[in-house]
Amino acid sequence: MELWAELFSDSVGIMSALVIGFLILMALWFAWYFITHMMRDGEKNDESASS
Repeated sequence: MELWAELFSDSVGIMSALVIGFLILMALWFAWYFITHMMRDGEKNDESASS
């Protein structure tokens, strides 16, 4: 608990926590984006190969 209190005690700690949180959210969004688009492209390729 002391580490959390020390981290959020100044503006640099708060900014670093916000940047880490933003990067994690951005990584999750990119993973979701690329996985869904790869699945859609795979479905398109399957449809074009079968016709």
